[in-house]
Amino acid sequence: MLLAISGCLAGQKVRFDKGHKRDDFIMDELSAYADYVTFCPEDMAFGSPRPSIRVVEKDGLNHIISNKTGEDLTKELNESSQKDLDLISAHKLGGIILKSKSPSCGLGSAKVYLENGFASGKDDGMFAKMCKEKYPLLPTEEEGRLCDLWLRENFVMQLFAYDEFEKFKENANIGGLVEFHRVHKFLLQSKDENLYRQLGNLVGNHEKKEFKEILDAYELLYKTAIAKKSSIGKTRNVLEHMAGFLKNLISKEEKAMLHEQIDDCAAKIVPIIVPLSTLKIFATKYEVKYLLEQTFLNPYPKELALRSSILSVK
Repeated sequence: MLLAISGCLAGQKVRFDKGHKRDDFIMDELSAYADYVTFCPEDMAFGSPRPSIRVVEKDGLNHIISNKTGEDLTKELNESSQKDLDLISAHKLGGIILKSKSPSCGLGSAKVYLENGFASGKDDGMFAKMCKEKYPLLPTEEEGRLCDLWLRENFVMQLFAYDEFEKFKENANIGGLVEFHRVHKFLLQSKDENLYRQLGNLVGNHEKKEFKEILDAYELLYKTAIAKKSSIGKTRNVLEHMAGFLKNLISKEEKAMLHEQIDDCAAKIVPIIVPLSTLKIFATKYEVKYLLEQTFLNPYPKELALRSSILSVK
């Protein structure tokens, strides 16, 4: 997959002080499964090094102001942001990772000031706002939030789920959509039960709609669903549901052990990988193909090890 990322996160010296903010997870771990195209509208507009800038609210609108001279640089940054957006839009993107707290790239974390110098809150940076408007369904996150293992796990799951659908679309047909929905059942339920059911109704096609109409509607709901965050409650429900497919196959002792692991996961005593591994072992032992085919068991490469911490579920 191809991701667009802030240049400083890739180690490029494009910060206002001509430094960088290379991110180890992005560059040393995620890079094994993704290629990157970079952007930095501030560097494009003002070069590096440069005086720092801030977001200032004036008459209900955000302006970009030089911290050194007080000059209004909104027009310049707007133009470079549009150019950078056009450049990354020339590629088929699978996601965007932005630099947190940046006046251009912060995703809800750019500090906004009043004209008197006091902080009034936080907002999206100018470029981040443009990205959200152009790509409302594209997986988008800022690197600061990825320090939270729960958010990281959710975002990476979204990246790979998004990529799977993009690949599926290339040769989609109704039979393939039914199968796609079937193997993504538990992943979708872990995100949003209601959207999962709506997706199932679409696949059922009781209204006999044309396939393109069904596929377009499915894509919108699917990409909306995978952007949702999981929770302990939703995750526990999915684990219990999966265990239900084994209830007539495993012994009383095996059943007790599995449910204890699910309870311990919900109580944050063990990470989710523990009950998931047990489910996979039993599904393999008793040849429960339906469970083994579920993407929820392996939503992304296991080498990322994102489910090995109790902090990956909230």
